[in-house]
Amino acid sequence: GWLRHLRAADTATARSNARILVDDWLRIADHPPIAWEAEVVARRTMAWLAQSPMILAEADQAFYHRFLAGLTRQFRWLRARWGTEPSGLPRLKVALAVLATAIAVDGFRRHIKPAQRRLDEELKRQILPDGGHVGRNPVTILEVLIDLLPVRQALAARGHPVSPVMMSAIDRMMPMLRFFRHGDGAFALFNGATTTPTDLVATVLAYDDAQGRPHGNAPHSGYQRMEAEKTVVVMDCGAPPPPEFARAAHAGTLAFELSSGTARFVVNCGAPFRPASDWRRVARSTAAHSTLVVDDHSSAHIRDAGLFADLLGPILIGGPDEVPVDRVEADGAVAVTASHDGYVRAFGVVHERTLKLAADGDTLDGRDRVVPATGSDAAVPYVIRFHLHPAVKVGRLGEHGVVMIGPGGEGWEFHSDDVAPMIEDSVHLADLHGVRRTSQIVLGVEEDGPREIRWRFLRTARSHAKGR
Repeated sequence: GWLRHLRAADTATARSNARILVDDWLRIADHPPIAWEAEVVARRTMAWLAQSPMILAEADQAFYHRFLAGLTRQFRWLRARWGTEPSGLPRLKVALAVLATAIAVDGFRRHIKPAQRRLDEELKRQILPDGGHVGRNPVTILEVLIDLLPVRQALAARGHPVSPVMMSAIDRMMPMLRFFRHGDGAFALFNGATTTPTDLVATVLAYDDAQGRPHGNAPHSGYQRMEAEKTVVVMDCGAPPPPEFARAAHAGTLAFELSSGTARFVVNCGAPFRPASDWRRVARSTAAHSTLVVDDHSSAHIRDAGLFADLLGPILIGGPDEVPVDRVEADGAVAVTASHDGYVRAFGVVHERTLKLAADGDTLDGRDRVVPATGSDAAVPYVIRFHLHPAVKVGRLGEHGVVMIGPGGEGWEFHSDDVAPMIEDSVHLADLHGVRRTSQIVLGVEEDGPREIRWRFLRTARSHAKGR
């Protein structure tokens, strides 16, 4: 990834440093095991190919041969281990790297067709009909497109046909980039999404000829988007992905995020930027999302023992099986009602949530219900959490209200007449610089409390910053 930064510097020193660093790597006889993990090899191969004009500029013949030998070794390594890498994005990255190398290196041209077939198989398996990824992480779409688009161009430039499967996948994925974006350009924080690489987003969107407003319903991916007058709400209305794609999935069903202009107000905690962080497990819990939590339990749990876990790592299992969704649009307003059965087995209740965004974008009305499942009379304690972005300043507003001030002076209020809201500490994990302290609004309900809570976010002042 750092090679593109040296290329962007566009100086003789940067180009020389890039070549020296790559050559140092090529001369090392024994690399640590992580260097030969499938996804790492694929990423390195794609980076070398993409930045080869810079790396090979002014290179001598000896370095050129070392570089080509390094590419050849990685290409053969990836082909020999096809199918043994983890399923999901790693396997898709390997397929892309193999095809890209076959296109770029004359001696590997005979591998183009079989590599195309393998890539098509993975695209069919992983890219859903609405353009989302089967793992349900919004950032995955960007990661796929940043490699897939250059491969498409390379095929066309070399006179090879681009498969209909690849073209269709790209056409479906491009609108989903806009679907998940807030007004500040950042992606909504669901199912492993972390800080958004805005430079890569801008690069990919330059290929988008449509430039249109994103659609609001992504039923296959399990998300809903509501938008009115620069107010954006994105809601998770899907069940966890299949186990083989659930290594990074979160237990955040029915969570939502709210932004206004370029200011984000309600968010999820997001995934840590550094995957090895101890916060990873915390980030995947229901409590790290802006949704309802029953008795301090997640709606799905992480399994880190057993066959699947041994093969794939900690996977999310036991979550909702059914997430029915009803979307109604009338007179410019949008209302989404969804429910999930993730708490039925343990507590005998169903969580139902309704969000309604007004036509002027100034009001978001919400209702959360804890409904006994068929044949159950269960009554449980629960908490509704609304995590706020670190840039939002928050304070009390009487007994039943909270006031929020975002960047540029944007003002919103939160009200709930059924339960007095509390302001508690929270953390924002999806930040390039690490964990940041922030706040959350909490509605706590005892076991004998109301089974239905209504609440409202109300915009009271628009931002005075230019362009917002």
